[in-house]
Amino acid sequence: MEEFHKVRRLPPYVFEQVNRLKADARAKGIDIIDLGMGNPDLPTPQAIVDKLVDTVRDPRTHRYSSSRGIPGLRRAQANYYARRFGVKLNPDTQIVATLGSKEGFANMAQAITAPGDVVICPNPTYPIHAFGFIMSGGVIRSIQAEPDASFIPALERAVKHSIPKPIALILNYPSNPTAHVATLDFYKDVVDFAKKNDLILLSDLAYAEIFFDGAPPPSILQVPGAIDVAVEFTSMSKTFSMPGWRMGFAVGNERLISALTRVKSYLDYGAFTPIQVAASAALNGDGSDIEEVRSIYRKRRDVMVESFGRAGFNVPPPAATMFAWAPIPEQYRAMGSLEFSKLLIEHADVAVAPGIGFGEHGDDYVRLALVENEHRIRQAARNIKRFLQASAEGRFDNVIPLSARR
Repeated sequence: MEEFHKVRRLPPYVFEQVNRLKADARAKGIDIIDLGMGNPDLPTPQAIVDKLVDTVRDPRTHRYSSSRGIPGLRRAQANYYARRFGVKLNPDTQIVATLGSKEGFANMAQAITAPGDVVICPNPTYPIHAFGFIMSGGVIRSIQAEPDASFIPALERAVKHSIPKPIALILNYPSNPTAHVATLDFYKDVVDFAKKNDLILLSDLAYAEIFFDGAPPPSILQVPGAIDVAVEFTSMSKTFSMPGWRMGFAVGNERLISALTRVKSYLDYGAFTPIQVAASAALNGDGSDIEEVRSIYRKRRDVMVESFGRAGFNVPPPAATMFAWAPIPEQYRAMGSLEFSKLLIEHADVAVAPGIGFGEHGDDYVRLALVENEHRIRQAARNIKRFLQASAEGRFDNVIPLSARR
């Protein structure tokens, strides 16, 4: 049977192959240590849960909500931006609540993309950044992901050699999966370039509060005049350990927010009102919940870097996010990230995310999520050490391609 047009435009979902192996192993009673999916294991803070429970007892909150977010939630987000970034936003015209940042990106793509429009996107990057636009009929032009001195020249080449001229640029710092962090000076250069070239800027700031080294990551909206061209997406999933609550925001340029709001008005009635009320309470809190989450991920990061390093698997310490972006050990690199990820499940009982799932330029890496406790991370390191030693002794020759052997 022929696939539908939009489904045909999507590549095979490479994570599904790893997920299938993981499920098969667990069905056999094997304990798989899952560092693959970025699914936070930490409980939502009790005060947020209590607020939800109190609110849900009022039957008036069981009715349809507002797709753009209740007024109190949008005010809470505006207050958060004022405290954290020094950015003033109008909660009525410059903020819309989304069902997580992923839904916000996908519906923004629906709102602004005409068939054949070109969008510039980093590679590797989180899949929705590219495929939200592909599903909307757009075309992706890939550029490097690092926010360094070579970014603007790469951007200049992308604009010069794209026909038709690109309409938008996607940014994601701190980055999923690479954990790169951008500076305010970098954002200033990008905003200046966008204004000169009539580009919309879409910034994914989902990991603004999960940082470990240096200054807190900035918002692109801190750049004077950025709001003329930019919309930023945030999420409560990681910041407050609320992934299943599906609560996020798009903020920024009034025209773009209006377009997104209109599209959403046809598609949903917003999150369940008690969830929005509880999210408002979280945003209006004193920040202690955020600091506790950050502290736990920092400890897990340090344990992973140290224990994996001793096992023979070098993991560069990420400065932010809940992920490490680790190069595949040299002796396995030629097989690619998907095959290496399969080996780790089959022979080390450890699941990771293959870098190819984030773009072809990620194929020399795997993404490791900090979603297991410190004891489990150390166990994963021991399992990997045994696998690497056994492989070096030739015990897995039958599953390792010749091209991947020394």
